[in-house]
Amino acid sequence: MSPFLSVAITATLLAYGVAMLLLLWRVLHGPSAQDRVLALDSIYNVGMLLVLVVGIRYASDVFFEAALLIALFGFVGSSAMAKFLLRGEVIE
Repeated sequence: MSPFLSVAITATLLAYGVAMLLLLWRVLHGPSAQDRVLALDSIYNVGMLLVLVVGIRYASDVFFEAALLIALFGFVGSSAMAKFLLRGEVIE
């Protein structure tokens, strides 16, 4: 791996870590439930990107499959939370 790519991956992982900490702060201290749901959805997205970057770093296909699962569960969870906020129940 080239030194430039190694530095870029390290910087990206650091930036994603900071983003996840800020989003966690928003989940814990959000002014409204909608802000918390949006922050949690963003945590799913950043987590997926974090796993993808680690997969590029180690050149392993397992990380890409894990990122796909994170994206799938994130979508289902966000849909359920949005429906709960709109109607007050998930399953009718």
